[in-house]
Amino acid sequence: MNRHINRVRRWLIAAVLSHLVISIVHGMAHTAAQVPLSRAANLFVFIVILAGPLAGLALTWPAERIGSWLIAITMAGSFVFGLVNHFVFDSPDHVAHVDRQWRTLFTTTAVLLALTEMLGTALAIRLARERETVS
Repeated sequence: MNRHINRVRRWLIAAVLSHLVISIVHGMAHTAAQVPLSRAANLFVFIVILAGPLAGLALTWPAERIGSWLIAITMAGSFVFGLVNHFVFDSPDHVAHVDRQWRTLFTTTAVLLALTEMLGTALAIRLARERETVS
């Protein structure tokens, strides 16, 4: 059981760190394509999307269940935010409205963000639940 939990933890670390790198590249695409975000959206990006999973990851060492749930909640929130803004709402942040020169990078990173957010959410929930049964 411990070996399984360690494997899930390693995958979760990889998902959170991959999400961070993809977020940085996506942010660069936002800037280059001149896709503005509102103040509220910027706060959400910095607090929930960037800081939240990292804070959760840091918490997994002293408090694995709390850290895992924080990762799950922030990654799920990030997924909904990205899905709605990049693929649903008709806004400058929608992938179809991004300048053609930056659309491929913007869309690719938006999709990769969604994938890492789904993976991170699932792994974090799994780790938290397995920790609850082990504790």
